[in-house]
Amino acid sequence: MPDDETQTPTLNRDAAARTSQDLRAQRLPGAGQPPAPWLLRLIAVGLVLAALNLRPAITSLGALLEEVREGLHMSGSVAGVLTSVPPLCFAVFGIMAPRLARRFGAGAVVCAGMAAIAAGLVIRPYIGSTAGFLAASALALMGIAVSNILMPVIVKRWFPDRVGTMTGLYSMALALGTALAAAVTVPVTGALGGDWQAGLVVWAVPAALAVLPWIVLVRDRTPAPGQPAPGPAASGPSAPGPSAPGRPASGQAVAEAPALRITRSRTAWGLACFFGLQATAAYITMGWMPQIFRDAGVSAGTAGLLLAVTMAMGVPLAFVIPRVASRLKQQGPIVVVLGLCGLIGYGGLYLAPAAGAWAWALLLGVANCAFPLALTMIGMRARSGAGVVRLSAFAQSTGYLLSIPGPLLVGVLYQHSGGWGLPIALMAGLMIPQMVAGILAGRDRTIEDEC
Repeated sequence: MPDDETQTPTLNRDAAARTSQDLRAQRLPGAGQPPAPWLLRLIAVGLVLAALNLRPAITSLGALLEEVREGLHMSGSVAGVLTSVPPLCFAVFGIMAPRLARRFGAGAVVCAGMAAIAAGLVIRPYIGSTAGFLAASALALMGIAVSNILMPVIVKRWFPDRVGTMTGLYSMALALGTALAAAVTVPVTGALGGDWQAGLVVWAVPAALAVLPWIVLVRDRTPAPGQPAPGPAASGPSAPGPSAPGRPASGQAVAEAPALRITRSRTAWGLACFFGLQATAAYITMGWMPQIFRDAGVSAGTAGLLLAVTMAMGVPLAFVIPRVASRLKQQGPIVVVLGLCGLIGYGGLYLAPAAGAWAWALLLGVANCAFPLALTMIGMRARSGAGVVRLSAFAQSTGYLLSIPGPLLVGVLYQHSGGWGLPIALMAGLMIPQMVAGILAGRDRTIEDEC
């Protein structure tokens, strides 16, 4: 037919034009078209390298805390301040991450975060004073804080159809980096002549390498799908997407958020307290557990391995616990199991820290897996994408603020009591309100029912 004959060349030209546009878009990060496979592979490598560097600044210091204290003439109370710096930085600098991402792009902020980690780790061992050590540690932790917040945004932006897989990949890398720094810091320090400064500065090398893949994304300022701008909970399971049928547009989702008076929700407060108490336990463990074992007669190298075992428990359980929790209407039973593991582990540290060291390390590793459970409950306790965003921001920022005094108080009690009896009693005692808050947060209801 004549009409068909005249339309065919036009259709062919349109198809060719679309193909040309697609090819050009694949060369440009954030162009809105499927990116080139090499770019996705590079971003995946960047995610893994970044995740590997999100905890060594903390766990490497825990393994050498005694040497650092002696080298800087640091009291137990000041060491307690040092172990409280991570949650403080996460609470303060994490709030800045969405604003920085809106202005500079999430990829650029993560790139700068990796550079800040490397710079802080290079500076802090050689600065020569306690105040300088704290300031350089804060610089590294600032990089960790913003990168930690924006990693899920990167996943949602570049891997929208593989969020679970990529989240599991970088979560596993995070746990691996945590355990690796705890396990090898002391042996590496010994190989470098026993110099604690050299033992700490080596962790700047992987942080510097992690900068390289992110240079490609420095100019990418495209927000995650369905979000007007990247935010802490951009990867929430209920986050709306612009092309999802039956879901609100991003502007509508944001408009819903102010209607939620989240401070009126008991569930939100329960989650915030649960998140804060589990973070308290985690940072006390990372900062002080090697010292507890060393004071009990365990060698420095073995104490580092014990901390590595505790941290490594998060690798398999981070996959198992969220799946089990999502199938239950109430997550209280899981909260109780984790809390009981913590109580038994702390009881063992009090009664026989050296004799049952490996058992206590395993049990405390299970207890520390309250973190993935908290993240899972955040996604389950809100019906809308806007609710998940609000709940995640409230629970995490409030929780990190609540966790700041714990490590500091442990250092004060250790210094003034001359032993670990009172600090361990405090750690065990905090497990009780953690279980209560977790049971409250794990009830089958949403914040929309209470606000």
